[in-house]
Amino acid sequence: MQERANDPLIDVNQLTVGMFIHLDLGWMSHPFPLSSFKIVSTDQLLTLRRLGLTQVRWSPAKSDLATQPNPAPLDEAAPASTAGGDPRADGTVPTPEELAREAHRSALAAQREALRLCEQQYGEATDAFRGVMDQVASDPHQARKQAEGLTAALLDKMLVEGDLNMRLLNEAAGDRSTAHALNVCIVALLLGRSFGLGRDEMMDLGVGALLHDVGKLEVAARLRHRDESFTSAETQAYQQHVAKGVAIGQAMGLAPGPLLIVAQHHEHADGTGFPQRINMDRMSTGARIVALVNRFDGLCNPLITSKAMTPHEALSLMFAQGRNRFDATMLNAFIRMMGVYPPGSTVQLTDDRYALVVSVNSARPLKPRVMVHDLKVAKEEALILNLEDMPDLGIRRSLKPQFLPRAALDYLSPRARIAYFFDAVSTGPGELTA
Repeated sequence: MQERANDPLIDVNQLTVGMFIHLDLGWMSHPFPLSSFKIVSTDQLLTLRRLGLTQVRWSPAKSDLATQPNPAPLDEAAPASTAGGDPRADGTVPTPEELAREAHRSALAAQREALRLCEQQYGEATDAFRGVMDQVASDPHQARKQAEGLTAALLDKMLVEGDLNMRLLNEAAGDRSTAHALNVCIVALLLGRSFGLGRDEMMDLGVGALLHDVGKLEVAARLRHRDESFTSAETQAYQQHVAKGVAIGQAMGLAPGPLLIVAQHHEHADGTGFPQRINMDRMSTGARIVALVNRFDGLCNPLITSKAMTPHEALSLMFAQGRNRFDATMLNAFIRMMGVYPPGSTVQLTDDRYALVVSVNSARPLKPRVMVHDLKVAKEEALILNLEDMPDLGIRRSLKPQFLPRAALDYLSPRARIAYFFDAVSTGPGELTA
């Protein structure tokens, strides 16, 4: 962090392809996936010049320029570098152990910075969603515009070349309804992306996913979450949130795509859902996606946390018992995207160690990134292992957190509530995901 503060400023008009820059802007204030990145195209240069900035910070050491600034003359008296590493100021050469410790510190710092950035972006999205909900009653059209703005900001980060990681956050920021809306929106957009939906379809999907439960604003608080103990009258009152949501959506001026998602997010492929009991053929694509993701998040993040399933258990249940309830093609794609062991799953590795799955790349579902319980490494110093890079190490089984040994449970600290976000897959050395 201190290193960034010392990065030199450069006039925006002097930026060139190959420069590694840092934007000191909020995540929703620019269209790039990350706030720190290397410029790789003239399109990015044009976008940067339209942001209204006069100067940005850049890192010469991380840049890749055809013409580098003139380097400072070498000090001829300085001792030459050796195989053990570059010499220190006092002329001594660091040992391999010292180099390894420094590499670990650098990787850990990069890991923490990546997670900090991800959680900052999630926090901005949380604040934006609360702003939407605060406007629904007093200014429904403005609420719609804000929902569309939030969805557009998410898409600007998500519609990039290459893969995205789905990652687990340290805490589910905010109240349950906010975390649920963002979880459903983010995971639904990732699933829509995997199906190759276009920008307009993704906008409809994102807005509809964000607002799928908007009708609960007009339902008594104790009836907003379905409970097995509900009477038939209470169940009917709970189910009214769909019709109320459609009415609110119409007042907001929602387009037909998002409105169908609000209307159909509790319908089932086999016609056993509510309120219209329509089957898959009459459900929109967006509604089929949101119905699937909504069910998954409900199983992982129920009102009563003691009833929560692990993400692995939720996927297993949906596959075993819910195949008739969902579009089979979408369910299979969802399982591939989430991985057999989605982020938040507690697992035992093939070497018998316990671990927490913290990130998954849908292109490599059996090889997620995990934080491993290792008695030799302090919890705050633990690096995330990418199982894709470790052919001899894999996952043996998933298990509930309460079945972990106490030491492993304390070390891994599984989340009581699960929040997901996404980021671009890192490829550089030391750029680990958390």
